[in-house]
Amino acid sequence: MSKLNFIFIVLCIFLFHRLPAQEKGNGTTKTFTVDDMEELLMANHPIVKQVNLLSETAKAQVAQALGKFDPTINSSFKNKHFGNTDYYNQWNSELKIPLWLAGADLKIAYDRNVGDYTNPQSRTNNAGLSAIGVSIPLGQGLIVDSRRNTLQQAKAMISYLEGEKIKQINAIWFQALSDYWNWYFAYQQYQLLLEGVKLADQRFKAISEQTILGDKPVIDSIEASVVVKERRIELSKYEAELANARIVLSNHLWNDQQFPVELPEHALPQKIERNAILPDSKVITELLDSAKIAHPELIKLASKNQQLVFEERYRKEMLKPKFTVSGTLISSRRGFNDFIPPQYDFNWQNYKVGFEFAFPLFIRSERGKLREVRIKQDQLQFEQLVTERNIHNDVVKKYNDLNAYSEQIKLQSVNVSNQELLLKGELNKFELGESTLFVVNNRENKLIEMRIKQEKLFTDYRKALAELYYKAGTKF
Repeated sequence: MSKLNFIFIVLCIFLFHRLPAQEKGNGTTKTFTVDDMEELLMANHPIVKQVNLLSETAKAQVAQALGKFDPTINSSFKNKHFGNTDYYNQWNSELKIPLWLAGADLKIAYDRNVGDYTNPQSRTNNAGLSAIGVSIPLGQGLIVDSRRNTLQQAKAMISYLEGEKIKQINAIWFQALSDYWNWYFAYQQYQLLLEGVKLADQRFKAISEQTILGDKPVIDSIEASVVVKERRIELSKYEAELANARIVLSNHLWNDQQFPVELPEHALPQKIERNAILPDSKVITELLDSAKIAHPELIKLASKNQQLVFEERYRKEMLKPKFTVSGTLISSRRGFNDFIPPQYDFNWQNYKVGFEFAFPLFIRSERGKLREVRIKQDQLQFEQLVTERNIHNDVVKKYNDLNAYSEQIKLQSVNVSNQELLLKGELNKFELGESTLFVVNNRENKLIEMRIKQEKLFTDYRKALAELYYKAGTKF
């Protein structure tokens, strides 16, 4: 052996002696599971907290609509005195209490209108007049009026926003699961190649020692060193992918102080079943049945339909003529301890009555609004049919994908086992001098590629399983 070759081999052994560390963090390795992620995400994620406020928004809208039924107090006072003349002294007060039934209003009032120039029609005595009465719409507004329609619309909006809340939380969770399994794959990919680097390095050391002893040619040492270099270059790429996948997953992690949490480098993904188990056929049947009644998109459409039902009923009510009657009993009584002559107390002799009537002859405006509502109902019905069909097909497609992944995993597991046998046989032949290092490296590279592909299939299977539940409108 020449002196130059000997120096070359010694340098190669020195350069490739050290391997990259598997764990760069100084903490103790700990498994970070899907359940751990769910606990953090659902409790602390800002978007989840924001989405949970949708229900509060709906309740606030209902409270606003209920405000239309709040009793109101109105009071006004006017006085004019000029040139020793008391022109008028007017004090009008009213308590108006909306009634739910029949859209009526109960009114309790007190008026005191005195003065030399007070309208005789509204003039009262110095004690003023008390009144209690009611106003009832007998035509338009008897069945449903604008305030009751607004309240019903607000209540229907609760279901709509609840559906939107479920939809957004499901989307956040599905994205988090996808990022988790991407991190899982990046970790497994890195570990497999790290193992390949170790094997190549061990083989390089063994061949180098045999080369020094003259049992192997120098060219084998050179080829072994090239393989180590190539795998380390590939490993650095996978290391970057693993770091990036960890960062992406950290986007979903927050603590209870609303500060972002970084996934530590020493955290490990959970282990999964090596054999993919296809969900039972009952599962897809249950998911399809559940999607028909609980899918957030269908919940939202059902809420829209309910709103249109209320709106249609209100628009039909608006086709009726406006006919409102009112009646008020009048008295001079200001307190129940005062003596009031019978003719001035509340009785059927002291009253005010009135009615209002209005009806547009062609009612084209209201008929047009009613027609518009019914067109929207037809459009919504078509949208519901298409949405239900799409949801059904999406769920079935994802189930078919799971079936395909399950079959591919089974076949890939057999291929990996066969490739392991081929590599083992090739190594035995190499030890006996019946094979070359080139063939051994090719067999080993192929095995690493097949194992990475196997992990990719496992990852795709888990992501497809999560998407199956997401397409069904629920959380896996």
